Formats: sequence, C-alpha cells, structure tokens
Amino acid sequence: MPSRPGVTDVLGAAVAAVGGAERPGQVAMAEAVAQALADERHLLVQAGTGTGKSLGYLVPALLHDKRVVVATATLNLQHQLVERDIPALKEAARDTMSTVPHHAVLKGRANYACLHRVRQGAPDDQGVLVEVPEGSLGAEVVQLREWAEEQAEGGHTGDRDGAPSHGDRAWRQVSVSSRECLGASRCEYAAECFAERAKEDAANAHVVVTNHAMLAIDAIEGVPMLPEFDAVVVDEAHELAARVTQASTDELDPGLVERAARRARPYLDDGGAADDLGDAADALADALTHVQPGRIDAIDPALAGALALVRDSARACFSNFTKEKGEEADPGRQQARSTIDDVRQVAERMAAGRETEVLWLGEGRSGLHLRIAPIDVSGALREKLFGEKTVVLTSATLTLGGSFAPVAASLGLDLKGSDWTGLDVGSPFDYQRQGILYVAKHLPAPGRDGLEAEQLGEITALIKAAGGRTLGLFSSRRAAERAAQYVRESLPELEILCQGDAQLPELARRFADEPSACLFGTLSLWQGVDLPGDTCTLVLIDRIPFPRPDDPLSSARQRLVERRGGNGFMQVAAQHAALLLAQGVGRLIRRSTDRGVVAILDPRIATARYGGFLASSLPPLWRTTDRQVVTAALRRLDESAKAGDPAAV
Repeated sequence: MPSRPGVTDVLGAAVAAVGGAERPGQVAMAEAVAQALADERHLLVQAGTGTGKSLGYLVPALLHDKRVVVATATLNLQHQLVERDIPALKEAARDTMSTVPHHAVLKGRANYACLHRVRQGAPDDQGVLVEVPEGSLGAEVVQLREWAEEQAEGGHTGDRDGAPSHGDRAWRQVSVSSRECLGASRCEYAAECFAERAKEDAANAHVVVTNHAMLAIDAIEGVPMLPEFDAVVVDEAHELAARVTQASTDELDPGLVERAARRARPYLDDGGAADDLGDAADALADALTHVQPGRIDAIDPALAGALALVRDSARACFSNFTKEKGEEADPGRQQARSTIDDVRQVAERMAAGRETEVLWLGEGRSGLHLRIAPIDVSGALREKLFGEKTVVLTSATLTLGGSFAPVAASLGLDLKGSDWTGLDVGSPFDYQRQGILYVAKHLPAPGRDGLEAEQLGEITALIKAAGGRTLGLFSSRRAAERAAQYVRESLPELEILCQGDAQLPELARRFADEPSACLFGTLSLWQGVDLPGDTCTLVLIDRIPFPRPDDPLSSARQRLVERRGGNGFMQVAAQHAALLLAQGVGRLIRRSTDRGVVAILDPRIATARYGGFLASSLPPLWRTTDRQVVTAALRRLDESAKAGDPAAV
C-alpha cells in the first residue's frame, strides 16, 4: 500500500465510498488545489452547485505536507464538513494511505460551555435561577448546566451546536468570551475546559476547520486564535470580505457604558471613577439625541467631547481596579475589567475619526447606538493574510460580470493576476435544459413604495401556474409580508409561509413537506437554503438587490472608490447586487433532476446599461421575457409533479 498516494487516487476512493461518480470538475479542482499548495500560489476556484467542491479541496488538504486551515462562513457548511465529508474522506483514505491525518474543529471560546461559570455561576445571573418554571430563562440555564456536566463527564466537546434548545441570554449564563476567561493558569477547571481541549486538539491536527471570523481575528488582528498553519482554504469565499468587516465592527451605546460602570463599581478603589463613567454615559446619550441617524461624515464637537469623556473615564476606571486578594481568581472582577477595557477601546476608535473607517448612528430596540467599521478590508487581507499564507478561495459564485477580477480586487489581490490563478470548473448541471430565467420586461421599474399592483398580479399568475412550489426572495421584510398577504387572499387553496411566521428551519421543513406550499422571505433565504426537487420549481425575485442608498457602509465604500477615480456604483452597488442575484438564482437547480423557472420581476436586468453585467454573473439558464412561455412551462412542471413523473421545462 503506497504511503504517498496521488490526489486522484484518494479522491476516487472517497467518491466511491459515498456512492458518487467521477465528476471532471471535481477532479480538475482537486488537482489545481494540490498544485497551488505545492507552488505556494493563491488560487480562486469557482465550482458550481453539484461539483462536490468540499472533497475537491479536502483531499489535497489532507495530502499536503503541512497544516491546512479550512474556513467556512456558515455553521451549516462547517457541520457538513465535520459530520459527513471529512469522516467519509478519512474512511476512504485508509485504503490508500498508510497514515490518515487527524482533523479538528476550532471555534471562538464563547461557542463552548465554561465549566467555571457552570459550576460557580455567572457574575450577572441577576436572579434568573430563583424561579425555574418550564420554558423560562432559568429552566434553560438549568438544562444547559446539566448538559455541560454530562459533556464533561463523557469527555465530549461542550460545543453549543450540540446543546439543548436555548436562547442567547441563557447561553451567556454558561459561557464566557476570550476576554472574560480567567486563563488556564488561574482557573481550577482548566484541565477539563472544553475550549482549551479544542485548542489542544487543533494543535495536534493536520486539518483544522474553523470560520471566517476566527481566521480574520487570527490573521488580520494578530490575536492568536489558531495553531500555526501553512495554508488556508476559504470556502464560501464570496462572503469573506463581509465577514472580515463584520468581525472588525464595534458598537457603543449609553446603556452599554452605564452597565460597564455598574459592573466595575464593586471592584474599584475609588467609586468616584464609576460615577464619572456613568456621567459619561449620560453625556453620550445627550449628544446622540442631536445626531441624525445614518452615516456620520464629521463628528460634531458635542459628540466628540462625549466620546472622549467615555474613553478617558473608562481608562480611569481600568486603572482604578483593586488588586486581587489571594491566589483565587475572581470571575466577576475579570468580566468587569474586560467590559471596561472594551468600552475604552471602542470609544477611542470612534473618537479617532479615521478616514479609513465609517461611523454611523443606528436605532434599535435598546435605543440609539453608534457603530464603526473599516470601509475597505482589502489592504488588511493583502498584507496580513495573502502576504503571509497560501490561500485557496472557492465558491459557486466567484466571477462577477464573467470575471474573477471584481472579487479578487475586493480581497486585495493584484488585478493583473501576478500572485493568483483563477479557475472555473463549471457545473455538472445542464442549466439550459433544466431551467428558465424569465425577466418580466413589461413591468414598470420598482419604485420606493415597494410592490405595486402590477408586480403583485405577476407574482400571483406565476404561482398559480406553478401550483405553488415557489420560493419568493424579496428585498425587504415589508415586501415579503405584503406579497404573502396578497397571494393568500388571491389563492386561498395554497399554503403561503412567510419569514417571521416561525423559525426558519421550521418554515423550510414545512415548505419541503407540503408540495404546493410557497415560502417568502428576505436575505437569509437568498443564500445557503438547499431545497431540491419538486418543492421548489419557481424562484421569484422581486427586484435587483442593490444595497440601500442610505446604507452607511455601502455608501462610504462607493465614495471611497470615486475618490480613487473609480465607478462607485459599478464597483460596490452593482457587484453587491450581482453576487446576491447569483446566490438567489442558484436556489433553483440543486441536483441534476431539478427543473424550474427563476422569475425576476425587475425589468432593469434587460433594459439598464448595467443589466448585462448582472446577467453575465448568473448561471446560464435559458432566457426569455415571454410570460406565456413561462406560465406554460410552469403548468407542465406542476402536472408532471402531481403525476410523479420527471419532466423537461
């Protein structure tokens, strides 16, 4: 038995083990990834739905000489890799490899239960366990504590994904952030710690599966979260820039500052420092009432003064903490210190007013809050990730307007391609025969008031022809809810599910179980929802998903591009829309037997100058603007589904 089999040998064994067939695109991808890792050259691989891209990169990662990190954007894909793809690959590899490398999963500390908090309580329990009626917060916490003890006793992971049903507030009672952690040297439960055991496991693994946020914090912010690695495979890479931005976004509001002061008070030598921070919270609240919601281009003197006061007061509080008495660590003190320091750092960042960052005021349930984010992360990615490691980026949507250049530029890669290679391995699906892309060219362009009578009539006619079986992707919750109400009244014989009626997994299950049901929703349905078969033969898209004109981050990015001499609309708004459209259209064809129609109710795809760019970013479905052709095809699909027979579009 060879000790160093080739990529195709291991891939072939893995595909056979899962009952699959050889796919040329998957083989081409695996070979290209192996070559990129060997040559230490960045690679962008577009692999359409059905290619089997997970095995396409896992096989060369397993065979690479050094440690490889695999980073995903979603928990669903991470779960699929860890629970299905990697175990199947390793089982198959035993027939071709003398030694099968170890793999591990590593998440942020807050994703694991903390045994110190489980056993000694959270400093901010605030009486949640005084009464524990069934279904209450206290009952959830009690159940989570019992589960954590069972995990510890059985030597399991303590990972939140495996925990009993619970809410975010309950989980915070049994977990800690990395800044709240007492540290392995000071925690009496360190030997059993789930997070520390996960780190040790990752340090001994050849392949480490993590998420984009962990990768961003480790590589870009320089905080060691991952064991030393040679290369990284970024799956769902179209999400990388957004996830890195999200990981680098901070928030501050008066309530947060006030809570920090209250938590710190018992641990300060001088309680006046907490009073000063509380006064700073009041000053911030007053300053925010004079600021218009949205992007803040210039910080006015009142807000600048309030932020400086918060920063300085938090710094004074941090310096005023009492010294710890004895050797026993105090988790309440640790949590209070970390909260105060977080407030200081965020206020300092906001007060700095850097041109490279955007500050904006938002409104939420808890009132007014400030947020700050980097406008452009491409420079940080280029310097801290691509400049240090070999990176393989893969997704079903990496080309926009028929080119890898837009995505490459957003990630900081050289547009001339001197440091990377782009490869499109295609898809095993026959899009021209399996699906229709219908653009309702006769409809008026969408207005600011949302769906009008013409769009609602079009939606109803298409759904009626399809006999239900529709996934509706809308640009706003308001539009989804209005369409759902209209169709319920027009077609009462159909079950119309709308995002918000129940949790998304429950809605997806009901949609799949009821053949004639329709599911309407917003952004979370555009990506990652996998509903193959007759349950989804019509995908409706109400309008081109451009970012809102008043979106602070998008508008700041457009302005930055224009300052640099570029086209802000095309490089930011149009690329954002093209990416989401490609993801949305991709919901239709999920396997080789799927048939159906994507209907876009926005005529600008066919009439606007930028329409060609958007259209060239989509899967190559057969295209038409003829509604009669489309409704006839939908009726045929409905009849064949009811008869249980496959049908061509």
